[in-house]
Amino acid sequence: MSEPGYAVEINWSVTPFRGDKFEEIWTPVAEAALDYGATGWALFRNTDGLLDFTQYAFFDDKVGFDRYWYSDELLNAREEIAGWYVVPLLPIVHKVAGMGSLSPEPAK
Repeated sequence: MSEPGYAVEINWSVTPFRGDKFEEIWTPVAEAALDYGATGWALFRNTDGLLDFTQYAFFDDKVGFDRYWYSDELLNAREEIAGWYVVPLLPIVHKVAGMGSLSPEPAK
């Protein structure tokens, strides 16, 4: 059985009046993790204040995340939204201890 890998969590606190635009711009950037070897990605938006986002990227190793996070594509994307979020931004690396999901059964 292969190792479950790593989940990297990035918590974004977006400045007021920028939530919708951040979601529009950052969703494809978060998805671009797949181009750098990620096995999955997610971008969640808090439904209460609408300004807090949590991004996840799943990689087999931390090096894959580093290639994504420090790529020219990500550096340019973060530059485009400079001033839209609270700094510092500190990615949190988690070793996946276990994970699962359910797939709904198709309607008959």
